[in-house]
Amino acid sequence: MHNFLDFEKPIAELEGKIEELRHLTGNDEVNIADEVARLQDKLTKLLQSTYGKLTPWQKTQVARHPDRPHFTDYIANLFDDFTPLAGDRQFGEDAAIIGGFGRLQGRTVMVIGHEKGRDTETRVKHNFGSARPEGYRKAIRLMRMAERFNIPVVTLVDTAGAFPGADAEARGQSEAIARSIEACLDIKVPLVSVIIGEGGSGGAIALAVANTVLMLENSIYSVISPEGCASILWRSGDEAKTAAEALRLTAQDLHQLGVIDDIVPEPLGGAQRNAKEACKRVGDAIIKALESMDDIEGGVLKARRRDKFLEMGRKGLN
Repeated sequence: MHNFLDFEKPIAELEGKIEELRHLTGNDEVNIADEVARLQDKLTKLLQSTYGKLTPWQKTQVARHPDRPHFTDYIANLFDDFTPLAGDRQFGEDAAIIGGFGRLQGRTVMVIGHEKGRDTETRVKHNFGSARPEGYRKAIRLMRMAERFNIPVVTLVDTAGAFPGADAEARGQSEAIARSIEACLDIKVPLVSVIIGEGGSGGAIALAVANTVLMLENSIYSVISPEGCASILWRSGDEAKTAAEALRLTAQDLHQLGVIDDIVPEPLGGAQRNAKEACKRVGDAIIKALESMDDIEGGVLKARRRDKFLEMGRKGLN
């Protein structure tokens, strides 16, 4: 059963009617095949019209959708022979960031990403995808390991932000994020990052300073959440919709600004409606990005990556 967002109420009602009719298929006296086909066509058009004109706030809701594929779904659907690697070798393990070696369409890569969890138990285990310093230090360790073996790095970003708790601050949260950004800029292997859901603040950019930065069509990427922005500027979370408009956090806005390199189209109705197809599209986009860097020497990759982000600061964003 799908979880429907508030703006999807007409879609939910139409799908409910289709399901009701399908349950009547055992009645020989009623031929409903044509009616189901008609409603299915109507549903397709409704999905196209609804998802073709989403507002920034609606895209924020879709990016946070509970059924949207998470890091572990991408591992299951995209990467063969995934071998998880744990611990930062300084403090401990952080389940909010998962990483390890795997094969993507025959290519060995180091894949690292945020995992939010899907139910209460796994969300608590993975701390809702909000990493502590040891998570970022683990990511640094894995990136350096990949560099040592000349293996490309792929990062999948999906976090509201780094964990703001006192224990994280005591262990050097800001320093760990800065070191992770530094490692992204410094490694001499191809680095591809995909924003698969939420990309929030420094907790996201710590894994997203890449040669190629991709975003799923309905994902978001911003320095602060709409709710956080609204609470600062208007002293009220009720202005989150207004803040979402002002932040220009959608993939389309960020591609226009030059913050990201390309947008990965989602299946009709969002990645949450067809997780396997969404994963496949992300995998194809990653392979395309890696192939474009096949013949580029490591030092050049590093220099281009650094220049790319320095240029954003030199020219500013229009």
